[in-house]
Amino acid sequence: MEHYSVLYLPVGVATFDMQYAQQLFEESRTMLLELYKDVICPPEILLSPKALSVFLQDKRPNLIILQNVTFANAAYAAEVIGHKDVPLVLWTLREPISGGGRLRLNSLTGAFSAANRLYIGWFGRFEYVYGNPKEVRAQLKTLLRVSKLCYQLKHLRLAQIGYTPAGFGFGRASDEDMLQHFGVHLESIEIRQLIAHANAYSPAELEEERVRVHKAICGLERIPKENMDGFLRLLKAYTDYVHAENIGALASRCWPDYFTDYGTPVCAVLGMLNDDGIAASCEADAYGALSMYVGMQLNEMPVFFGDPVSVDEVQNTMTFWHCGTAACSLSREDTGACAGLHCNRGIGPTLDFGCKPAPNATVFRIGRKADGHFRMYVQKGEILDAPKQFVGTSIVVKLEQSVRDILEQSIYAGWEPHFVVAYGDISEELRILSQMQQLELSC
Repeated sequence: MEHYSVLYLPVGVATFDMQYAQQLFEESRTMLLELYKDVICPPEILLSPKALSVFLQDKRPNLIILQNVTFANAAYAAEVIGHKDVPLVLWTLREPISGGGRLRLNSLTGAFSAANRLYIGWFGRFEYVYGNPKEVRAQLKTLLRVSKLCYQLKHLRLAQIGYTPAGFGFGRASDEDMLQHFGVHLESIEIRQLIAHANAYSPAELEEERVRVHKAICGLERIPKENMDGFLRLLKAYTDYVHAENIGALASRCWPDYFTDYGTPVCAVLGMLNDDGIAASCEADAYGALSMYVGMQLNEMPVFFGDPVSVDEVQNTMTFWHCGTAACSLSREDTGACAGLHCNRGIGPTLDFGCKPAPNATVFRIGRKADGHFRMYVQKGEILDAPKQFVGTSIVVKLEQSVRDILEQSIYAGWEPHFVVAYGDISEELRILSQMQQLELSC
């Protein structure tokens, strides 16, 4: 993977208060380098479109920060239009009140000129920041995080393991769509290939997996020996595959094949992979896996993936559930991650627990509209201290908005039945991501 780079472009003209402009330029540069040490900065303010053009030569940034230190006309913005595929942040500095004197910067007027030129030039959507360096530090930090995620998506290899089950086509993705809209490289492998790898391991090759699953999951003694052996074999096959192919996320078919053709579910395998930092969805939902990857990168921890199955209007909660694929680290402290049996097939191991509480949470998904365009669903809330709700893994989210309104709006809008629950409030990051990726945002 090539190096992620940020390009800082401070522009202006020399007819304003250059001493004050220089001070703000130095403060801005220092702050940006504190946020990300490899920001590419010019040695001085770029005081003409030509100077900007010369500095841009041979630069291939992953994010552009265009700052009007003073007024700068639309010709400056025109120089960056060649980088249409790069996220851009337009930054305006605050104008000090002069008490009837001359404008010292006129940065804001410059921003309007730049925004108009970018809009007309089909630059696409851009983010806007207003304020002096200390004021916008947190905002720029967030923008840098999201921009880096966009960069990571372009280098993500997402594996679709097997085909989506009948009636679950909403999760089916094409190579072209993933690459065109997100820059994601979609890989495909058949279940039988992984089963063949799983069956080829010697007992000694499974010992490392055996040790780590017994540390992570309680109650495995209840699982028949043949099912435990199958689970360990599948876990090693999946783990070896993602490492060998540099897979960062995967969407795995799970039923009926692993029950009918192998005799052991893959649910707990996916849970272990999520704890290993590999975003792993079930029912071959590629866009679900993509959503999980986004949440895991922004939050630096596993996320929950599941169906909305229950609503409580009195508590204003929605319960999300799945057969048993949640990361073990999300389990409640009083129970830990327990082994269970699949709710429909009665075969294990699956994972069986309620999830730990949190004061802030974000429910979201990347999905598709009827016309094929992509969209993003985002809701905020908190994760309640609730026990396991159903056989499998479950999480109870108290939403900020009316749960009944959310339910009806989501149904009428045709949202897919799989959602991600991320620990923490990442709604602002997701809003910015929707802008940078040109996704319609639904809140």
